Formats: sequence, structure tokens, C-alpha cells
Amino acid sequence: MLLKRADFADLVDLATHRQRLWESQSLYVAAHSALHRRAWVGKTPPRSLDGLAELPLVDKEMLRLSQRQHPPFGDYLAAPEATIARIHRTSGTTGTAMNLALSARDAHETAVIGGRAQAASGLGPGHRVVHCLNYRLWMGGFTDHATLEATGAAVVPFGVGDTQLLVRTIRELGITAISCTPSYPGVLEQVIAEHYPGLEPRDLGLRLGLFGGEAGLDDPQFRQRLETVWGFSARNSNYGVTDVFCNFAGQSEVDSDLHFMALDVLQPELIDPATAAPLPWCEGERGELVLTHLSRQCQPLIRFRTGDIILITGTGKAHCGRTAPRFRVVGRSDDMVVVRGINAFPTQISAILNQFPDLSGEYRIVLVGTGPYDLLPVEAELAAGRTPAEGLAGEIERHIKLDIGVSARISLLPHNSLPRTEGKTRRVIRKDRA
Repeated sequence: MLLKRADFADLVDLATHRQRLWESQSLYVAAHSALHRRAWVGKTPPRSLDGLAELPLVDKEMLRLSQRQHPPFGDYLAAPEATIARIHRTSGTTGTAMNLALSARDAHETAVIGGRAQAASGLGPGHRVVHCLNYRLWMGGFTDHATLEATGAAVVPFGVGDTQLLVRTIRELGITAISCTPSYPGVLEQVIAEHYPGLEPRDLGLRLGLFGGEAGLDDPQFRQRLETVWGFSARNSNYGVTDVFCNFAGQSEVDSDLHFMALDVLQPELIDPATAAPLPWCEGERGELVLTHLSRQCQPLIRFRTGDIILITGTGKAHCGRTAPRFRVVGRSDDMVVVRGINAFPTQISAILNQFPDLSGEYRIVLVGTGPYDLLPVEAELAAGRTPAEGLAGEIERHIKLDIGVSARISLLPHNSLPRTEGKTRRVIRKDRA
């Protein structure tokens, strides 16, 4: 089902290939997925992919309900259970954890597509990469490990925990690359400072930082700080939607936008996140990403709302020679905070905070109640050894107002006040009103 070097393929050829896959996949889903039959309320899938928008959307809550009522995999499991070769679970960062089933073919396609993203970021034969994501059921562990192996690199399956051992392992094995969340280097820096006097992060000899699982790496200040402190090239090599593909987009060595690496087996759409109306897939358009599996055996999804708001930045040939469409992630719809009618995303706040050298870059937005909100409450952490200059909070608030258009209340916290994590860092904390 996969095409060789699909990220470089002619777009017309890819469209013909996707249409051919859709003709069989749509029949397969209609015959074997009860969830989709319910969602479609009697509709027949269109024969042409061009008519995909005629079908109703499927969202995460529908999948959760399906798994509660038909445990453990939901009634969108389209293949016999004996077909399942691997089982994962989502992290549960944005809600109830989901059980994920992959056939051997599903797992192979997942590894190949993720490998395209990792390879585009510069990983390949000759590299030794240490993988520091949770191997315990989460798709980001073993499955992302397989994507790293698909590049031809030697992979060290470290996982999370025992950061001192990780420092020793990097030094002893001559590791050249690290795969982790963007916030994890901050944990490593803290351990190095506390337990390895005289050792600087760049002394570890890492040449490549491969990141995923969190937003933030598109911010030039954050990326520059990482590269300066660590001496490696920092790349967002691992963008995915766990229910669909754990990794299907990454930055290349010469392009800073994400490349959509799965166009041979995945159909993307854009919709208006508020109205769900279809939007054109064209450069400059912004909307919620919707995805359709064109080759999936176990848990196929048709017109699945990802909740990710993206901006399409290119649809022609990129500088790296790839024809894969390029995009940037603006934020998640469930992390979006509406302040007096203006949409604000954590990534926008991060980009502003990283402009201030007196801050560490760690922050969180603490919301009380369900809104509406008159201002954005942000807790921002000071950098190590810094005493806040008079008026710093007000200056940050002024920048947020100018750049985003919302009023903010900045609370400055001492260094190391906010938790560091080896997994995904939650930036938006929602609390019930007392």
C-alpha cells in the first residue's frame, strides 16, 4: 500500500494512488466498522475522494464512547482480534486513555512513515540515537522506536527515569542523537548542573536533537537556546496524532515547517473548527486538521477530527526537494483559550516568554472555571540566578497585549517552581471554581 519515497513523489501520481486505495478502504470500513455506519446514518461512502466531505465527521469523544460500550477496542475495530499484532494506549493527556490496536501491516506502515519524518530531520546510518520516551504501553515508546530504526540508525531504548544513568550512557556509548520531548532537555540540564560539576550539556557530544509530543520547537528563540546550550541541530521530527499515526510529519534539514509524510496512505482535510465547514487545502489556509486512513486494518478512521489547528505553508516542491505539503501547528482546539472573544494558544505565549532572558521558558496557564475569561492568567518562571527587574511582569503583559491582543496577568515564580517532566508537559491547567 505504501509508495517508495512518497514524500518526493509526483502529486498527481499520489492522488491517483490515494483514490485507488479509497475505493477498497471505504468498502472495508462500511462493512466492518459499526461506529462509522452509525455516524454515517445510512449514507453510502462516496466512490470518489473528492466527495469525502459528504460524510459526517468522527471525533475523539465518539471513540471514547465506543470503547466504553464495546471494550477494549471499540466497535470501530474492523479486523478480527486475531489480526492484532501490537497493543498500545494513548497518554491520556487530553482525556481518557484509549486502547490502540495495530495489525502487522498497520505497524509496518506506521514505522515506514515515521521513518520518513525522522530521516528528513537528518537521522540515518552512522547515528546512535537514544530514545527517551515512555515505553510503557504509550505509542510514543516502542512504536516511535521503530520509526527511528527505519532510518537505519542504531537505537538505544532508554525510556524515561534515571536521568543520571542517561548522562553516563550518552557518554559511554558515544551517542550522537537524542529523541525526546522538547521540555526534557531542561530536566537533563538540571541533573547535569547538580551532579556533574564542570560538565556542560554540549560536552555530551550530541549532534542531533529529535523532538515531538509537545509544541514549542517552532519558536525561533526556544530553538536557538536549545542549539546554543546543547550544540546540536534541533528538529521537530515527530508530529503525529496517536489515534491515526504516531508520526507522520517532521521538519527537514533545510525546511523549518512540518512536511506531511503520509500522503500515500492518509487523506488530509481542513475544516473550520467552529462550524466544521470544509476549507480549501491550499497555501495560507488555516483550520482544524481532519484525517482519513486509506490503508488501515484494525482501527480505521474516516474524517477524524484531530483537534489540531494548522496553517498550510506550502503545497509545491520544498527546498529539500520533497513534494510533501508543509504546515505549522498553531495549537490544539482544546488548549485554545478565548479571552474577550480572541483566541489565544499556549504556543503564542511561549513565543513571547522566550524573548525575555530573565525567564527560564517554563510557564503554565491556570484557568479557574469554564469561562468566559476577561484576561489570561500566566505563571512564568524566572531563569536560574535571575532577580526580576522592576516592571518585568508589566512588560510581558504589554507584549502579550500587542502581539496577541489579549490582556494577561503575569505571576513571576522563582526558578524551578514549575514541574519538569520526562513526558508531555501540560501548559494549560483547568481548575473548577471553588
